[in-house]
Amino acid sequence: MMLSIDNAVQATWIFTVIFLVTVLFSIRPKKSVDFLPIELTNELKGLAILAIIFSHVGYFLVNDHRFLFPLSIMAGVGVNLFLFLSAYGLTSSTLKKEYGTFLKRILGFYKQRLTKLFIPLWLTLIVYLFLDFFVLKIVYPWQYITKAFFGYYPSANLFNDLNSPLWYFTLILFYYLIFPIVFSKKRPWVSAIIIYILSLSILRYNPDWMNEVELLYKVHFMAFPLGIIVGWLLFEPNYVGFINFSKEHWLTKFLFRFKKPSILKIFKNKYSRVTYYLTIIITIIFISYFAYYSGVGQSPKKEQFISIVTMLAIIYLFSYKKFEVGLFNLYGIYSYEIYLFHWPLISRYDYLYKYFSPWLATVFYLVIFLGLAWILKMILFFVLPISKKR
Repeated sequence: MMLSIDNAVQATWIFTVIFLVTVLFSIRPKKSVDFLPIELTNELKGLAILAIIFSHVGYFLVNDHRFLFPLSIMAGVGVNLFLFLSAYGLTSSTLKKEYGTFLKRILGFYKQRLTKLFIPLWLTLIVYLFLDFFVLKIVYPWQYITKAFFGYYPSANLFNDLNSPLWYFTLILFYYLIFPIVFSKKRPWVSAIIIYILSLSILRYNPDWMNEVELLYKVHFMAFPLGIIVGWLLFEPNYVGFINFSKEHWLTKFLFRFKKPSILKIFKNKYSRVTYYLTIIITIIFISYFAYYSGVGQSPKKEQFISIVTMLAIIYLFSYKKFEVGLFNLYGIYSYEIYLFHWPLISRYDYLYKYFSPWLATVFYLVIFLGLAWILKMILFFVLPISKKR
């Protein structure tokens, strides 16, 4: 059931001013000139999780959708950012490592990646199952609980499911399971095509278990293969990838122009300060336009295309700017943990929106999310040796 709030527009203005001031005060000089360094990917993850939180609050928690508008209109782009960056990170990491045999590579990948994926999920599930049973007297069928612990979430009902945003977990788990099997270090682009075709084939087959989440998958299945492509193009191997061309080959020179030095450095050297700020402004306008006219409610193909274009524009903007946003970086570090627990907390155990002004409750929750995510990450740090490598 949605919550009723008063003065949605006024509360949005107050929160937006606080949010933007915090963003401005967290700005610092950029440390790396690479195209997608870890600091930048964390910034993008932070933007993604904040966009998802704002959307869940503005469109699904409260009954007045003017609250947090227009901060609340990019949840789909946020999900695509998560998928894209996950694929980009996996590709970059896999290209740098030597796993040995095919079987050893797969087992090593699963041991490292699935542990990081499942352990935080299991801890979150245990806490919410305990709270739901003893506080709210909610009992879930054992079959439902078993599927949840295995990462199988075939529905995304906001108020009946244990944790509706976890439909995303099933999707990313699918990619994590097939990635080491189909990935080729020599031709990552082929792996991206294979994953794209597999995803498209399953969606076209449309199995019964997928009926309730089919639309969500249809508007997000391209981001992961695209992340593989970009991860490959920005990697710096001794060969191009299609064919083992020499360093003097025109295609090698062309691709390495975008990889070394970085795209950011090339732009800095070529364009003046006026052009720099003009580019920033035009890109922000472009992003704002397509975030608003997002194609939501129209065909899945159109919605996915607009979301991908918006996502790429955001990545370009963040890589092009000469500064870092510390607030986004901070939320990016804890983005996965926040994604796991944020919705049940605000939808089933909310007291802040009931007793405080909406803008103040939102501020409180953003602080609480960081605190709880830090606690969860610290638990994992001390319990799991593998989590220390994260």
